Amino acid sequence: MQRKRTPVLLALAVLCLVMFPAFAQTAPPTLTPQEREFALKQFEATRDNFLKSIAGLSPKQWTFKPAPDRWSVAEVAEHIAVSESAMFSLVQKMMQSPAAPEKRDQVKGKDEMILQRVPDRSHKAQAPEFLRPTGRWATEAELTKAFEDSRAATMEYIRTTNDDLRDHFFDHPVFGTLDGYQWLLLISAHSARHTAQIEEVKADPNFPKD
Repeated sequence: MQRKRTPVLLALAVLCLVMFPAFAQTAPPTLTPQEREFALKQFEATRDNFLKSIAGLSPKQWTFKPAPDRWSVAEVAEHIAVSESAMFSLVQKMMQSPAAPEKRDQVKGKDEMILQRVPDRSHKAQAPEFLRPTGRWATEAELTKAFEDSRAATMEYIRTTNDDLRDHFFDHPVFGTLDGYQWLLLISAHSARHTAQIEEVKADPNFPKD
């Protein structure tokens, strides 16, 4: 009896070996192609707009402050660059925490909310102390390179990651629970918000002409 069962068991084992790779290859991706493409387009657009906003400024324009309690272009740009790397590090740490797919209902509709509310400058907010400008980079060129390097790393992560971004979560002080993908959208929307702030500084009547 045992001898008769052996060929059957071997056949089943071979079938499993054949089917398993096929199953692994057809498993659904952690992000849809549409989600990746959408995020990358957001990051490309906000990167280009930010770099355009600070291009060609003179030292006087770079450091001009519309008022003692308002930031200069240099300070806003530093805040963008620092926040860029800090939030991306947060996303990477989120991926080390246990997945919690049961929280998905808590974040429904928040993709759109982030993209609409974060760039809206009619609602003011105070940056936490560790994200405030302190003159971390000596020159505009050094700051720009730090931003570009950080943005390139984030975009490469979006382009290639297999992390289950939709099943890892971290609370935002304003928006509550967000998933990893939404935190990535927040990085892009945050730079859009502060690029608009740079344009406000440049539109000040006392902004240096050269």
